Amino acid sequence: MAIALGLEPVTADTTSAASQQFSSGTQQVALVELYTSEGCSSCPPADRWISRLKDDPRLWNGLVPLSFHVDYWDGIGWADRFAHPDYSERQRQHVRDGNAGVVYTPGFFSDGKEWRGFFDRQALNVSGPSVGELVLEVNGRDVSVTFQPLAETPDPVLVHVALLGMDLETQVGAGENRGRTLQHDFVVLGLKRRKLSNEAGTFRGELRLPLGVSTQASAIGAWVTGDDELEPLQAVGGYLR
Repeated sequence: MAIALGLEPVTADTTSAASQQFSSGTQQVALVELYTSEGCSSCPPADRWISRLKDDPRLWNGLVPLSFHVDYWDGIGWADRFAHPDYSERQRQHVRDGNAGVVYTPGFFSDGKEWRGFFDRQALNVSGPSVGELVLEVNGRDVSVTFQPLAETPDPVLVHVALLGMDLETQVGAGENRGRTLQHDFVVLGLKRRKLSNEAGTFRGELRLPLGVSTQASAIGAWVTGDDELEPLQAVGGYLR
């Protein structure tokens, strides 16, 4: 798994006509985060719930789902092949920032705030204000980013880009889910972040996708944040060709 968390400034470049473009539009697209583990017997229902978002008409144009597999269950019988300590640390940062009271799985966040509606079978409300447009140009492993906010946005603005795995399957051989075949979608397989350049109020940048996971990746999710790095300003995503 490749994780890159550098914060060096970058400058946007033009991409070829063969590239894919993903645009958020100006209305805020919700970032929906699930923290899960193959070692947790309570997690498969949450995994199934987030997989059902594949059929949600709001997918990509109203919400971007992310499934972060945490590693703090790995020592209890089963090591999750999708888990990474950085994803566990991201969830802990949510707690330190007051977005949740405790670290647990399955745990959901919507736009940086804990969402417990899953446990009460509530619908997910993702109606957001008009905030500005986030555009990705993807050409192979090269990604160009443009964020045009509708209101003045102070530096720094960071872009976070995740490669997402779809239709993944694991036969669990030990631990709480021993003997079960688990299905996964929107799995974060690699994550990078970069600081964007401020060009008269338009934020631009360029980065390379993580190595080592691109053959598994079926989709991409990206979001921009301010300095706190957890509350998204805007998000965008889509399926990769």
